[in-house]
Amino acid sequence: MRTPSRIEPLVADGLVDHVIRQLMSGKEAMVYVVQCGDEVRCAKVYKEANKRGFHKAVDYTEGRKIKNSRQARAMAKGSRYGRQEQEAAWQHAEVDALRVLAAAGVRVPMPYDFHEGVLLMELVTDEDGEPAPRLNDVVLSEDDARQYHADLVRQVVRMLCAGIVHGDLSEYNVLVDRAGPVIIDLPQAVDAAANNNARAMLERDVDNLAAYFGQFAPELQETAYGKEIWSLYESGKLRPESALTGVFQCEDGLADLDEVMQVIEAARKEEAVRQAGRTAAETPAI
Repeated sequence: MRTPSRIEPLVADGLVDHVIRQLMSGKEAMVYVVQCGDEVRCAKVYKEANKRGFHKAVDYTEGRKIKNSRQARAMAKGSRYGRQEQEAAWQHAEVDALRVLAAAGVRVPMPYDFHEGVLLMELVTDEDGEPAPRLNDVVLSEDDARQYHADLVRQVVRMLCAGIVHGDLSEYNVLVDRAGPVIIDLPQAVDAAANNNARAMLERDVDNLAAYFGQFAPELQETAYGKEIWSLYESGKLRPESALTGVFQCEDGLADLDEVMQVIEAARKEEAVRQAGRTAAETPAI
C-alpha cells in the first residue's frame, strides 16, 4: 500500500522498509503493519489532538513530569509551543510506560523506536502468526474467562508495583496471543504515586475486567480485587506475586480519607461555579 505521510520519515531513516497494510483505526491513533528488515512490526501513528476521541483530561495528566520550566509555563499558557509540547508529552507517556512495564515483566508490546509522532513496536500475533484479536472479539468459555481474568488482575498488580495505573483498561485495550492477554493502549497511563485519581482509576480498571469476564463467569462480578490491590499498595505490602482473595472488608468506623477529600473538593468546585454565576448575574451589562 502507499506509505502514509507520517511514516515516510521512518522509511527515509531506514527504520521501516515499507507498509504492508493498515491494521486498525482507533480513537487515538492509526496502526499499520510494517516491514522492518526481517521482522514484521506495527507502527502506531498518533492522531492530532483535535482529531482524537480521547481528550487529555487533567485527571490523567496530573503528576506527569515536565522536562523544564519553560515547557511547563508554555503548557500552562496554552501557547502554540505549549500545545505542541503537551501533545508530545501525551505521546511520550505511552512510550515511557511501555518501556517500564516491559522491563517489569508486564505483558505489553515491546517498544522499539519513537520517531516523529510514530511509535514503532512489536506486532502481537496469534497462533497462526496473524495480528492478535482484541479480547472483545474472542469467544470465551467459563474456564477461559476465569483464567484470563486472573492473568489480567496479576498484570494490573505488576503494573502497580512498577508505579503505573493503566487508566482506561477494558476488553477493548487487551489483545489475546497464543500465551494469553496482552495489555495495549497506554497514553493515558498515570503515575500511581503522583496522581490523586490513581486509586479511582485502578478500581475502575479492575471493575471493568470483572464486569466483562463476569458475563461468562458470573461469580467474578462479586469480587473486589481493585480495593484489595490498592489497600495492599497503600500499606506498602503489594508485591508482584502477592496472594489475592478478591474479598475486601473496610474497617468499621474508619473514614475513607481519600473519598472524604474528593467529596470536599467536588463541593468546593461546585461552590466556585455557583459564585462565578452569581458574580456574572450581578455585573451590569456595558
